[in-house]
Order: sequence, then structure tokens, then C-alpha cells
Amino acid sequence: MAASVHETFMRMALEDAARARAEGNSAVGSVIVRDGELVARGRNLVTTDFDVTAHAETVALREAGKVLKGVDFEGYALYTTFEPCPMCCGAILLAGIATLVVGAKPEPGAGLWDGYSVETLIDRLGRSHAINVVSGVLADECAAIRGTN
Repeated sequence: MAASVHETFMRMALEDAARARAEGNSAVGSVIVRDGELVARGRNLVTTDFDVTAHAETVALREAGKVLKGVDFEGYALYTTFEPCPMCCGAILLAGIATLVVGAKPEPGAGLWDGYSVETLIDRLGRSHAINVVSGVLADECAAIRGTN
């Protein structure tokens, strides 16, 4: 997809990140797209829902599952404002997402998992089909909203 398309969908995810922050959650937002059409949105709901699994990516995957009445997202793209944690990355891989578009990443040494990145986890899992990872889309804006810059 062209950079402007990536930016359009990342801006939608940023809207959800802002909403998450306003609700008292970590400012992360995600959207799921297929063929240029928005399928589902998610924002971090961990604090408000008292659910440690309610990260923006998993919320978006749950919503997409409800919309599509299924859990196979082969050919779909997931946009997220901050690098997915290992739990979310695992869910993204299990769902068969074809393209993962990431805004900001933590500063080296600032993350919870030393040496972790979505790329290293994907490599370690030896995926049977490739997932395209695009990083750095609106990275400064994504870091700013989360407060990591």
C-alpha cells in the first residue's frame, strides 16, 4: 500500500489511542483493514475493563471476529500505534494477518522484554506463511500520544 494509505489508517488508530488515553488507559489504538476498507477498530481497554488482555490489537481482533463471524484474517492488515507485545503478536500471527503496520516502537532498553521486537518473535516462531511488517508509520505522532518520546 502507498504511504498515504498507511498514514490514513494510522491516523484512525491514533484517534482510538487518544480515546484510550482520555479514558485512563494506555494510549494505543489499532484498526483492521481489508482491500482499503475499515473492518474493525480497537483501543486499549485494560484499565477500564479490568482485563489484562484488552490491548488495542486484541480488542480490534475480537471486533473483527464479530463483524466477520470468523477468525481467519488472511489478507487483512492490522495497524497499531505502538509495537504489539508478545501476547498481541501471537494473536496477530494466529489470526493470519497478512500485514502489520506499526507506528512507534519503544526506545532501546525501555521495553519490558529485553531484545524483543515483532520481527524477532516472528522469526523465532518460524511462520508457515509470511507476514509483512511495516514500521515507523507516523512514528513521532504515535510516540507522542503514548508519551514515549
